Amino acid sequence: MLKPNNSWMWYYDQKHDALMLDLGEEMIFRVSIPTKNLVPCAFTRSVFTVDDASTYQTYLEGVSSLDLPAPRKVEIALNAVAANRFHKPMMPKSWFFKDLKNAHCPSEGDVVTLYTEDGQANFLVIENNGNASLCMSAEVEAVNLNNAKQMQFCDTIKVMNDRMEAFEAHVEMPVSFALVG
Repeated sequence: MLKPNNSWMWYYDQKHDALMLDLGEEMIFRVSIPTKNLVPCAFTRSVFTVDDASTYQTYLEGVSSLDLPAPRKVEIALNAVAANRFHKPMMPKSWFFKDLKNAHCPSEGDVVTLYTEDGQANFLVIENNGNASLCMSAEVEAVNLNNAKQMQFCDTIKVMNDRMEAFEAHVEMPVSFALVG
């Protein structure tokens, strides 16, 4: 797994029109947040802080129970750190998701399930502002929100907490048999 260190640097690459994270050793991570959704400080070079490293660990632990390959878990965790630090505030777009009677009040780093007209999808909670949370798609396949709108892996959306259900990992338990006779 990728371990943060004090040489990592956030910077904006004008050539690629994207926020980047220099991981050292000639490795660069391209953040998935569209430029139009970045706050002004995202365009200034800055260090990957101790708080960023702690937040990264929180998100990595949150997605650990998802059925994703390790590189995808690192990808969503790094994108979530970038969103936590550099994403512009958003208004909720809860109408894409079903209202739930027994809603879940999530914490930062929780994985939640949201239900659309077409099915369900898992999202990582980046931040909870009380009534609504900024969430990131944790689905490798596109999530259909309606006939005209989809979300891709690591896309963000703000959703009212009354639409969220706690994620339950489906763990296969090994079956043991006793030989009798």
